[in-house]
Amino acid sequence: MSTAQDFNEERAGLNEIIMKYAGKTTKRFFNLDTNAYKEGALPAKTKEMLGLVASLVLRCDDCIKYHLDKCREYKVSDEELDEVMSIGLIVGGSITIPHIRRAMKFWDENK
Repeated sequence: MSTAQDFNEERAGLNEIIMKYAGKTTKRFFNLDTNAYKEGALPAKTKEMLGLVASLVLRCDDCIKYHLDKCREYKVSDEELDEVMSIGLIVGGSITIPHIRRAMKFWDENK
C-alpha cells in the first residue's frame, strides 16, 4: 500500500535533491508548474482535475498520485473523480485502464 503521506514525503525529498543541482531552466520550469495550478480564471480545483486527466492520458503514475492528492485537498467527490477518469479513458483509450486501476486503489486507500 502506498499512502499519500509516503508519496508526498518521498516527492519532497526528491525535489530537494533536484533543486540542489538545479539551474535557472529547471527552477523556472518548477515555478511555472506551480503558478499554472493557482486560482485564476479557472478554479484551482478544476485545474487539478485537468492535470489529472492529462497525467492519466500521459500514463504518469507519479503525476496521477500527485493530482489525486491535490484533488482530495480540493474535496473532489467520488462522483467527480469518476467523471474525470472517464474523460481520461475516452481521450487516452484502453491503455489507460491499468493506470486507472492503480489510481482508484490509491484514492480508495487514502480516504
